[in-house]
Amino acid sequence: MQRKTAKKKTKKANISDPVTGYARKVKAGKIVTGPHVRMACARHLNDIKEQKKRGIKWDKNAALRTIGYFHDVLHLAGGEFEGKPFILLDWESFVVGSLFGWKAADGFRRFRVGYIETAKGSGKSPLLAGIGLYMLTADNEPRAEVYSAATKRDQAMILFRDAIAMVEQSPALSSRLKISGSKGNEWNLYYLETGSFFRPVSSEDRGIGQSGPRPHCGLLDEIHEHPTNAMVEFMRAGMKQRRQALNLMITNSGHDRKSPCFGYHDYGIKVAAGELQDDSFFSYICALDEKDDPLNDESCWIKVNPSLPTTPGYKYLREQVREAKGMPSKESIVRRLNFCEWVDADDPWISHDRWMACVKEMEIPEEPLPCVAAIDLSGKADLTALTLEFKLPDESCSAFTWYWTPKDTLRERENRDRSPYTQWANAGYLIAVDGRSIDYAWIAQQIKELNEDYQIKILAFDRWRISDLIRELDEAGVECYLAKIEINDAGKEEIMPAEGQGFGIAMLPHGQGYKDMGPAVDDLEGVILNNTITIQDNPVTNMCASNAVLQIDPAGNRKFAKQKSTGRIDGMISLAMANRVSRLLSGLKPAVDLNELIKSRGGLA
Repeated sequence: MQRKTAKKKTKKANISDPVTGYARKVKAGKIVTGPHVRMACARHLNDIKEQKKRGIKWDKNAALRTIGYFHDVLHLAGGEFEGKPFILLDWESFVVGSLFGWKAADGFRRFRVGYIETAKGSGKSPLLAGIGLYMLTADNEPRAEVYSAATKRDQAMILFRDAIAMVEQSPALSSRLKISGSKGNEWNLYYLETGSFFRPVSSEDRGIGQSGPRPHCGLLDEIHEHPTNAMVEFMRAGMKQRRQALNLMITNSGHDRKSPCFGYHDYGIKVAAGELQDDSFFSYICALDEKDDPLNDESCWIKVNPSLPTTPGYKYLREQVREAKGMPSKESIVRRLNFCEWVDADDPWISHDRWMACVKEMEIPEEPLPCVAAIDLSGKADLTALTLEFKLPDESCSAFTWYWTPKDTLRERENRDRSPYTQWANAGYLIAVDGRSIDYAWIAQQIKELNEDYQIKILAFDRWRISDLIRELDEAGVECYLAKIEINDAGKEEIMPAEGQGFGIAMLPHGQGYKDMGPAVDDLEGVILNNTITIQDNPVTNMCASNAVLQIDPAGNRKFAKQKSTGRIDGMISLAMANRVSRLLSGLKPAVDLNELIKSRGGLA
């Protein structure tokens, strides 16, 4: 019965144009979508009007043939969908029909690259697997090579297993395709009639940059998890020998705006909007409108979950929203995965709005106010950060941070960190020191000049390579002594010379573990929450803030986690240390009561 229903719907579709029909309904507001999908639909309608002038052609029958393949040949697998025909939803028909219905002037397909971004649970992987099976068996391409490609083999296997399950459910495919490998460990689908195959491939299996594949179709699922563009380019490199190859990426939103995924996201938006002209690139990017509030308004959910109410279902999304409201640490993940919001990190330390409320363009004070400093050396071949914090008469504080990095390795670290270090250096936000490593003499000289102007009382430091800096300070004529923190008779922490009497700058070791960084993180959060700190506007510092995430031990103590962060966080470490020792020097109580901090942390992460 299901089979007959599917054929009936396909026949009905043949007398219409579901792709153009979808675009018109979106334009008329009859189908609710986000801004970028509206632009993609407007692009389709405009291209139809101008197709003769531009040398492109809308082939409705080609679109219907591919849509019909899903209806008539493919069957879904898993849960309540087991064995049911793969009847495409409206948005899926628009995507599939657009990719296969548009032709270029040479008569072959127009689109060679596709980028689709929707929320989790929209059925992206089965859709991609179905396209792969079509291009394997029905695209009239001799010796077609179809790949499910990822950086990790486990990721590549997710989409490939969907394809295997569809083949097993389909009498038409299971009788024509040979599955290689044991049950649960399949590794190849072979189509004997055309000498074609469909298999998973990963950077782990083949190595990045190896030659050999000549893909007719490259399928990349969850492209936001790719740290580099290597696998995308690996697929595209072999496609030049194919007449109408397709490189197709489907993904959730990500949390790294410097990633290859965000590059395609941004490019796809501009192409759909007409800001860039690229007739070979197709995008369908789900997003909320600017004023939408997904945590409090369900009406906008369908903009980013186009398969609603079928999947993932309103019940599931309501559960996710309840958890996001009850556990602020999960809010960022829910916004990214379920509502297509690009966030700074999956588990960010602080929200963008809270941070920017404390950021201000300002000059360092002219008068010699009391100040403390903190430095995060971070090795000689990377980014070094020095923060000065000034205590103001109203008990608020202002913070300034300087950065050094080796000039000769600037370009390679721009590619690694995906940050415009050269641009920042040219603008004066970053000091690029000649050579392949930082000569600490530069930093010692800067500390000397700042000390002459402001008389730095304390310089907090991580023990990493500090002996090199102390030696350079001594050669520069900067008087300093080693200090420690002790509990005085009143039960308060007090900064004292490590031995004897101290003169000059008190050099205070500041560990990076939970014991020392926990209070520093708490204090910095407190002054940000209370808006009692002003931070000099510097794109390097802002980058460090957006990259910062926390690591929590079983006792609930927290520290900045360099290994979990998406980029450099050196400025946050030096800022937290400077703020902590500034409060100790002033004899101030912690910036905010810990119980109040826990209650208010909904605005932080």
